[in-house]
Amino acid sequence: MQRNDFLFCDLRENSLSHEIGTLFPAWREGDERVAIFSPHDDDGILGPGYLLQAIPLFGGEVHVIIFCNGSGGYSSIEHKPIITALRSRETLLAYAQLGIDSLHIHRLDYDDYSVWPFIGWKLENGEGTLKEVLPLLRRLRITRLLLPNGYREHLDHLATFMVGAFDAPQAGDPVVIDWGEPSAVRSLLQYAVWSDFSPEDALLSGAELSLRANRALVAPIEAEENVQRAMGQFQSQAQIVAHLLEERRERQIDEGRAIEIYCAFDPRPRCSYEKYVRKVCEVMRKGEKS
Repeated sequence: MQRNDFLFCDLRENSLSHEIGTLFPAWREGDERVAIFSPHDDDGILGPGYLLQAIPLFGGEVHVIIFCNGSGGYSSIEHKPIITALRSRETLLAYAQLGIDSLHIHRLDYDDYSVWPFIGWKLENGEGTLKEVLPLLRRLRITRLLLPNGYREHLDHLATFMVGAFDAPQAGDPVVIDWGEPSAVRSLLQYAVWSDFSPEDALLSGAELSLRANRALVAPIEAEENVQRAMGQFQSQAQIVAHLLEERRERQIDEGRAIEIYCAFDPRPRCSYEKYVRKVCEVMRKGEKS
């Protein structure tokens, strides 16, 4: 595949481009390190699997940060005592199919269904996600972040999204500087695994409420074939993901192309007081007249 095989769509501006900057504003080729926050090891493939393949073609580096260890992902009782080891091995094989080196896969090893109680720093029994994530983002000097959909997919997906949305902006702040030199994350995207996004962005932008994503990627069908091969490495998950792989047929827009959807968002939306000053002045003028 070549970079021109990929098209990037802004669904709010109704524009189409061969430039990855549609997804990552002010992209700096040769100076971009993209981290995929993957709640479970396969989410980073099922969600942004096409984009994962495109990023290196545009001079970016990909890292996958996996939050859960797969402890709940056994479909047969025989796999229960060995499932985390199985998943770890399958993960390396799966991402290798997509060109991701094992040194770029980082595991946090929280148990499945259990990320939520670890959000934060100082916990009753130890330290939480902030102490894991912030030093890692700084050490890797991550510039862009892909987060799972935080709307009605899975509790681990929601928790991982919350960690990314609130902890990642701290990576560039001059705080806890003994955890590494501050390094700013330039932009964030949500990716979808199986659920649609929150209607918030569509509501705020005045878009059609059923079109909740605000960005899309058009990829050659080869990218989907690579995803299918990669997912084939997760033999222990075959029963669990079978319906998800079948549903991916809906992504195809013709015989040669398929799409992924994303939602770009600002994790720190600034409050502009101009509109409030204007409104208060309006109310005050009415009050003076009455």
